[in-house]
Amino acid sequence: MRRIRFIIVIFLAAVTVMSCSKKLIPGLKAGKEYDQTAFDYLFVDAVRQKLLGNLGEALKYFEQCLIINPESDASYYHMAQIVLSTGDLDNGKRYTLKACELQPGNLWYNVLMAGIYHQQNNIDSAIICYERAVKGNPDKIELQVTLAKLYSSNKNFDKARTILNSIDKKFGVNENTTLTLVDNLVAEGRYRDAHSKIDQLLASDPENIVYNGYKAAIFRYEGKPDKAWEVYDILLERNPGNAAVQLSLSEFMLEQKNFDELFEMIGIIMLNNQITKEEKVSLMAELIDNQDIRKDYRNKMEISLMIMESSYPEDDLVALLRPEFYQKANDNPAAIARLEEIIKANPNNYYAWEKLLLVYYEMKNYGMLEKRGGECATRFNRSVIAKMLYSTGALENGHYDIALEELRKADILAGDNDELKIQILSMKADVLYRSQNYEEAFGIYEEALKMDSSDLTLLNNYAYYLAEQNINLREAEEMAKTVISKESTNNTFMDTYAWVLFKRGKTREAAKIMERIINSGEADDAEYYEHYGFILKKMKKFGDAVDSFEKALELDQTKSYLREEIENCRK
Repeated sequence: MRRIRFIIVIFLAAVTVMSCSKKLIPGLKAGKEYDQTAFDYLFVDAVRQKLLGNLGEALKYFEQCLIINPESDASYYHMAQIVLSTGDLDNGKRYTLKACELQPGNLWYNVLMAGIYHQQNNIDSAIICYERAVKGNPDKIELQVTLAKLYSSNKNFDKARTILNSIDKKFGVNENTTLTLVDNLVAEGRYRDAHSKIDQLLASDPENIVYNGYKAAIFRYEGKPDKAWEVYDILLERNPGNAAVQLSLSEFMLEQKNFDELFEMIGIIMLNNQITKEEKVSLMAELIDNQDIRKDYRNKMEISLMIMESSYPEDDLVALLRPEFYQKANDNPAAIARLEEIIKANPNNYYAWEKLLLVYYEMKNYGMLEKRGGECATRFNRSVIAKMLYSTGALENGHYDIALEELRKADILAGDNDELKIQILSMKADVLYRSQNYEEAFGIYEEALKMDSSDLTLLNNYAYYLAEQNINLREAEEMAKTVISKESTNNTFMDTYAWVLFKRGKTREAAKIMERIINSGEADDAEYYEHYGFILKKMKKFGDAVDSFEKALELDQTKSYLREEIENCRK
């Protein structure tokens, strides 16, 4: 069973250059002493190394600072920034928490901690950080506004409204806080109050495009499209070439499914130089994701994409929009044809190469994946992903030596990126298993799990292969159970769990899981029907087993060995 994944996790962390702590060198608690001179020397050198970009050296110096002064909150803060910039979210969180513990009211520590929590989608904890920051800095209005936005996103509308009304009362109606309050009121469904606030802004500036755009948007959310159209008509009449108006109107047309008028507006937007490339790409991405457009407006969408391509002929990413549209429209041959055109015109467009390989992978066209993967991995010999995809094609074609060699190179290129290295180890284990080097394969899995014992794909693959070999089945069941406890809606993982249960003799429990998988409405998979067939056969439901085996054969003609199982069931 192929269970390889390609997921590159990219952590984004904003790194502030210098700490804004009130004291450059925070002191110890009362009664404790340390060598201030030695600390100062190390701390300044650590900051200098950080500014020069020598993050490893800076981290070592900050660690030495903590040996001298274990309660230096600024050292922890700088260390957090460094490790976050390298994608180490766990240690970044640990260091920031320590800084906050030492200086609970520090603004910058709390803001950084809130950002980490927000990245982890832990809004409640992010709110606590901002509440502390606001308490320690009551005059900073921007902190209060951010806290109100967090309250609103967490559906604490009353708290958000209280903060924003207080600011409006203190400073009067203004664009920054009043528009945020309008957003909160709309999210709350209080459209009358939202209109009232916008009308107050419009009273001072009736021609303001932003305020009028908000007015139209409130009508849209209120379910009054005719009123929204009236506002947009006035805006277009007064500001025919305004970028914000055109973009807002296009979103409204998309929402209302006025596709014919929408594509007329798209043509105008594509030629409007006031609208940035990024805004146009974002809009086209929304259209590509729309199922109705993919189904009924393919020609108009293709024309719009071609117009954009002609506007940015040298842009490698814009060129990929059309293949993305074809792929989303389930037309992989058209996606491949366009990608091959792009590569022919510009052989150095790496993004087109990578996309091409991924389409071949999705189509399970492993012959072309290996062929083009080899060319890509040679041309872009520093690309880890190219080598991994090339290796996958080689693996599926039984060229194990090639697969292992490419994985060796990929492992070197991955450097200290543990996420990639774990994926590479998992693939290497898969190659060794397929080449019947079972003991070595299982050794690789053990090595990878030492790096990350919580990686679901590793646990899933290892459990599956143990079940295939009928060894350590109790351990395999525990691993598979751990996986589905985290992702109970992933059919691949559920299939592994069912297969392990079957091997453990828990046939009825396995059958229930397979029934749920097959009836889930997701795309059919030959592996599922093959497994279900063996389970049904074990339960002596031979007719149903035949149906399941035949379905597996229909989906994957290479499973010719199932014909013997079908004959045995019929006997």
